[in-house]
Amino acid sequence: MSMQAPTAPNIGTNPAALALAKRHRLRWWEPLPWLLAIGFYFAFPRYLGFGTEMLITILFAISLDLALGYAGIITLGHAAFFGAGAYTVGMLAKHGIWTEPITGLLLAAGVAGLIGLASGLVLLRTTGLTLLMLTICTMGLLEELANMGADYTGGFDGLDSLPIQPVFGLFEFDVLYSTTQYLYVLGVLLVCFVFVRTLVYSPFGHSLTGIRENTLRMHAVGAPVRRRLVVCYTISAALAGIAGALWAQANAYVNLSVLGIDRAATVLIVLVLGGYGRLYGAFVGAVVYMVLAHFLSRLYPSAWQLGLGLMLVAIALFARGGILGIGATLLRGRTEESGKGDVKGHGAP
Repeated sequence: MSMQAPTAPNIGTNPAALALAKRHRLRWWEPLPWLLAIGFYFAFPRYLGFGTEMLITILFAISLDLALGYAGIITLGHAAFFGAGAYTVGMLAKHGIWTEPITGLLLAAGVAGLIGLASGLVLLRTTGLTLLMLTICTMGLLEELANMGADYTGGFDGLDSLPIQPVFGLFEFDVLYSTTQYLYVLGVLLVCFVFVRTLVYSPFGHSLTGIRENTLRMHAVGAPVRRRLVVCYTISAALAGIAGALWAQANAYVNLSVLGIDRAATVLIVLVLGGYGRLYGAFVGAVVYMVLAHFLSRLYPSAWQLGLGLMLVAIALFARGGILGIGATLLRGRTEESGKGDVKGHGAP
């Protein structure tokens, strides 16, 4: 009696396998945000300061998305690393130690990454509400440290008129005309985004998603869960430090607000609005939040946060995946309807 070997499933005809295999490929629409950013530079030259702030917020949100959206690390103290990067650049520049902008970003990333590594080794032993509170405590400790070290940090008044060298020795920073700042921040954002995109589609990034979805199963298959969470947290902290350094360089100023709970809560709201764990959710959330905040504050200066709050409640109740989640749901519904139509069209009469 002959035995037939089991036939392997045809991965080429499996929609789920095909989607996973093509996940890392560049989609046709992915260059659109970058084209829009370049178009903003030419179309709104008077609002380049606003645009620079928006790009920095996007980078900060991407750094949080790596930890929260992909690894499931719940944190409300991510401004600790933003502030660490900002104060690194600010103190080095103000005291005449280092004023070159690009290497200043690397130094800021290193300092923020070291703080993320040191705190991650301790904090990531916990989960849930305990982890959330400890991240807030870490941010509060750094804020108080900056306040007490007034001789170096400027204390409550901060550090102003930071002397930042021109980019590549050619393009000078001007706080009144943000032409150089906008293009500089856009270039740094592109480099950081390409790095994060490569990371999340790598085996390491897939393991982070597995940890987020089912930590016990990842332990069962032998994945070094805690080590990978610490690495992810460190990388996320370094990216947040770069965002903070860009903020300090673009504004030639740094104060305690970079370490405040308001900044940490704002970037979390941005991510919830756009959709966390989606890469481009940071882009959509930052644009929606900052544009709405700009116009609502002009219409209702005393209660502009009310409109943002109502929208956030609506998103939390009816669109758990954020604005991008709504788009994905609608697209999936259209795809399913077209698929049913194809089946009916090719069915027996």
